Amino acid sequence: MVVPLRYKALEFEQGYRLDLLVDERVVVEVKAVERWQPIHEAQLLTYLKIMDCRLGLLLNFNVDVMRRGIRRIANGV
Repeated sequence: MVVPLRYKALEFEQGYRLDLLVDERVVVEVKAVERWQPIHEAQLLTYLKIMDCRLGLLLNFNVDVMRRGIRRIANGV
C-alpha cells in the first residue's frame, strides 16, 4: 500500500510503502533478516504515526520457528 508523505506545504504521493494494512488498524511489516535492528522498529513506528494506527507487527521470516520472528509494537497515540 502506497502512503503519501505530507510535510507543511509539500506532498509526495509515494512517500512510503506499507507491506500490509489489516482492517485499517494494524500495520504489518515483513522482514527476512538475520537479527532485528533498531531501524526496523523505528520504521514501523513511523508507519503507525502516519497511518494513525495503534498496533503494528514486525514479522521476520528468517527464523527457525515463526513465534521467534514476531514482534508486537504499540504506538502511544
